[in-house]
Amino acid sequence: MTENISPADAVEQYIQSRHDALASTQDNHRYRLDHFLVWADEHGVSQMSELDGFDLERYKNWRMSEESPSDCNLVTLEQHLHTLRVFIRWCESADIVTEGLSDKVLIPNVSSSEKSRDKAISHERAQDIIDYLSTYHFASTMHLSFHVSYHAGCRRSGLHSLDVQDWHSDERFLSFRNRPEEGTRLKLGDEGERNVTVSDDTLARALDAYVEERRPDVTDEHGREPLLASNQGRHHYQTINKHVYKVTRPCIVGAECPHDREPEECEATQYSGYSKCPSSVSSHPIRRSAITHHLSEDVPKEIVSERMSVSTDVLDLHYDARTKEEKRQNRAKYLDEV
Repeated sequence: MTENISPADAVEQYIQSRHDALASTQDNHRYRLDHFLVWADEHGVSQMSELDGFDLERYKNWRMSEESPSDCNLVTLEQHLHTLRVFIRWCESADIVTEGLSDKVLIPNVSSSEKSRDKAISHERAQDIIDYLSTYHFASTMHLSFHVSYHAGCRRSGLHSLDVQDWHSDERFLSFRNRPEEGTRLKLGDEGERNVTVSDDTLARALDAYVEERRPDVTDEHGREPLLASNQGRHHYQTINKHVYKVTRPCIVGAECPHDREPEECEATQYSGYSKCPSSVSSHPIRRSAITHHLSEDVPKEIVSERMSVSTDVLDLHYDARTKEEKRQNRAKYLDEV
């Protein structure tokens, strides 16, 4: 072992080393490892070389305890420990920790049913949000962040990658393109490239109005014209997430707070606290909700697979939020004449 380095410095060096990863993947790894850094600070771990297998087990137990700064279920714990193992493996290659330490990151077995229990919102709730945004925030970046996410069922990386030229107003479709050499990558690379029809008249009008009237005249560091932009350039992933967290709070559309909170006292009404509303969700559950709605409307899985850039196997496991009864009812529509 040749290096004595703090956990914070090690994480920073690890994130910088992930040149092969999407910006969203780097952000996810940083977020997950931030919890490890909190634990290390609280437990006096000042050097990575101090870590042993018992420390890793203590961290796992802490992450599931009430002492941890945010709630953590088994699915989240599995994801965080996978990232920790990759990080520790990198530390081994850099002679920062004892060789073999990554093997001591014990990851719990999580069933397929547990993995599929991601958050989603109903189509009725999504439509209420769209109606609200179309009325009070028409053609804003907040409106488009949610409306495009739900209508197209795209990933956050796809939404982030769109340029002005990717909105084809006359033919009414969005083109998702992989441009890693120019700062934006789709999760599936070139295989994720596709053209997605915009059949929603309100969304098409909002895209036209935004491009023609509201979008700031800016380019990014690669000279491209990002579709979702501020005066500083292309919207960051976290900005897109912030928009979605904000508009998925029930109070924003005038609904009663299901958590019996007073708006004047609720931390989720503040800019930095939108995600702290128990009912708010990030952009990924919106994608899952969109896929579920398409399936509920009897759109064939093959069509959904191509439109949303997801294999049918992954779609079944992670994205189809219909209940068994809802699936039976969908199938029954085809059986009347059998």
